[in-house]
Amino acid sequence: MTAYYNPNAPKKSVNLSINSDLIQQAKALKINLSKLLEERLVETIASQKESLWIKENKEAIEEYNERVSNNGAFSDRLRRF
Repeated sequence: MTAYYNPNAPKKSVNLSINSDLIQQAKALKINLSKLLEERLVETIASQKESLWIKENKEAIEEYNERVSNNGAFSDRLRRF
């Protein structure tokens, strides 16, 4: 899996505005908000970067898929049947 961030980077304090009822419930359930936010940010960043990569490489992917469907993959000649 690709690392999308430096896990050793120092922590930075930020101000967030979050629904007060959600905060109260999270505290009651002992949910670590900093950890939860970091985990979700990693997932969101990874998903968006992957989507962006696919969008940026769409033409090449389509071209490759067409070539493989018409001519087969390079490895087809190396397989033993």
